[in-house]
Amino acid sequence: MDSLWKSIILGIIEGITEFLPISSTGHLILANEFIKLDKEFAAVFDVVIQLGAILSVIVYFWDRLFPFSPQKSREQRNDTWQLWFKTVAGVFPAVVIGFLFADKIEELLFNSYVVSAALIVGGIILLMIERSGKTAKIESIKSLKYSTAIAIGFIQCLAMIPGTSRSAATILGAMALGASRAVAAEFSFFLAIPTMVGASGYSLMKSGFDLTLQQWQILGVGFVVSFLVAWGVIAVFMNYIRRNDFKPFAYYRIILGLLVFAYFFFTGTKPY
Repeated sequence: MDSLWKSIILGIIEGITEFLPISSTGHLILANEFIKLDKEFAAVFDVVIQLGAILSVIVYFWDRLFPFSPQKSREQRNDTWQLWFKTVAGVFPAVVIGFLFADKIEELLFNSYVVSAALIVGGIILLMIERSGKTAKIESIKSLKYSTAIAIGFIQCLAMIPGTSRSAATILGAMALGASRAVAAEFSFFLAIPTMVGASGYSLMKSGFDLTLQQWQILGVGFVVSFLVAWGVIAVFMNYIRRNDFKPFAYYRIILGLLVFAYFFFTGTKPY
């Protein structure tokens, strides 16, 4: 398969799965079994298409995120700054724990069986939260307390276990702490910006930028495709959760986890 087509397919997969609570890692593991990229280049490629997905969040929520808009009142600008401060507070646990333990976690847990188990367990927990019938007490980011933002940040650290899904961890954490589905999803998107920029920047520094012209072209295509697809997915997802619950994503996670386990168990293939 031509490398540009590979980058398009992987960009689509990343764009669809990055912000849904279904684990982009689980999907990319399966995709990479059939769409082979050079191992060292693949590490850089995965980071770059993540950055494309992050850019889509910034563009989609630009009015909410930009505090200097002349069209905003003083109160609205203050609300925007508070949103950023809460986001930074929520990211802080991941920065500390990631700095201390990220490499060790990757060394010990980055395998197909952990990914499949995390997918299945996450799906079960998502079903349990949805079926609990818990009434949401937090209906806006403005009413989200700093202590709750930090607690969600600690729960987000579970996403260092591959297959957990960063968006699933933050959404589940926020809902368990009393946030509505919409607020949980929004705060998950906002937390993604500094979290993923930091993680991606760290990965890029480790991987380096010694690439050929063709590899830069492949990166560019993957970046653009991931950005465009993720932008559309965010819009659809936000409309969806205002009217529906997360149960379909929970069932999907469980099925995908079983497929990941079955594929690598019966084929004897080791993806890492």
